[in-house]
Amino acid sequence: MEEEALAAYGTNLGVAFQLVDDALDYSARQAELGKTIGDDFSEGKITLPVILAFRRGNQEEKSFWKRCLEELEQRPEDLDRAQSLIRQHSSLEDTMTRARHYAALARDSLDLFNDCEAKQALKSVIDFCIEREF
Repeated sequence: MEEEALAAYGTNLGVAFQLVDDALDYSARQAELGKTIGDDFSEGKITLPVILAFRRGNQEEKSFWKRCLEELEQRPEDLDRAQSLIRQHSSLEDTMTRARHYAALARDSLDLFNDCEAKQALKSVIDFCIEREF
């Protein structure tokens, strides 16, 4: 039972962390993130913020995403446009909502354990994961 709870914690924390990382790639300042903004975009990675913007976009916007991410035909101004579309379609907010959901699942998986330093440390990791700045 404890093993399953810790496995659920790890899985849900991992998903939350990745979703936050995906959102940060389109929103954070380079110094805060520790990597160049738009790395996922330039590598053609299709992350949740992109998926949401694509689904909510019009045909011209979908063509933009396909050109940039499937065909990897990117122009210097395309990252700015991608960030704008992601903001326009509330993709970052919705990605963060999902990240918070998985963080809550990770936190809930710790309910099985008595309060102690280790449990508090695991909860602190969840908080750090979600509270990384944009």
